[in-house]
Amino acid sequence: MLKRAVPAEWLKLRHSHLWIVLIALPIVSVLMGCGNFYMNQGVLQNGWYSLWSQAGLFYGEFFLPVLIAICCAYLCRLEHSGKNWNMLLTAPIPVASIFWAKLFTAGMLTAFVQVVFVLLYIIGGTMVGLSLSELPGELYGWLVRGWLAAVTISSFQLLLSMRIRSFAVPVGIGLGAAFLGLGMYVAKAGLFFPHSLLTIGMGVLSPESLPPQQQLTVVIVNLFYIAAFSAGAIYRMRTADVSA
Repeated sequence: MLKRAVPAEWLKLRHSHLWIVLIALPIVSVLMGCGNFYMNQGVLQNGWYSLWSQAGLFYGEFFLPVLIAICCAYLCRLEHSGKNWNMLLTAPIPVASIFWAKLFTAGMLTAFVQVVFVLLYIIGGTMVGLSLSELPGELYGWLVRGWLAAVTISSFQLLLSMRIRSFAVPVGIGLGAAFLGLGMYVAKAGLFFPHSLLTIGMGVLSPESLPPQQQLTVVIVNLFYIAAFSAGAIYRMRTADVSA
């Protein structure tokens, strides 16, 4: 059934303007990061790592969480129109497949944004004079762990967007959660909050490589949160009137 549900989610995006946002926010992040790096090279002397901290700070801490919230709210927007939730839930498709299709779609969108950001980061770095031969070896890990944390946040935002009819409220909650996640990270409690896992995984505030044991811990905690939020969303769809 998932094979039928996923194409339906992609159909919603075909003529939307969401793709503009998906490309624009990474561009803005890299432009701001490259600008800060170029004007402060006397202080930022760690090459690609310094550039990553500058571009990643805007992208990973604020833009990406908000972008995820927008994507998830958009994926639920049509269902909140009229009685579309009731129509969808009475269709011959398992409730779990509806949720997994939305999460899969959100995961593919965030993967696309991650790849765009990294490509722009590399292009921007070469334009400000950095050598490709000195690219950080941690880049692949930042990309993958950041994407996994993005899926975790997507499961959280889908739970909100399925419950709340308003488009703006889940996005506002996502922005507030991004600030809270930053505070949790600073307080050394990042593993206990989904948005902090994005900071840890992408290394935007600490670009050094994570020890293997900590990398495994980050993956396990992300999978736990994904399972918990997904179970909550599916249970809600099975037992409550989502359109009420």
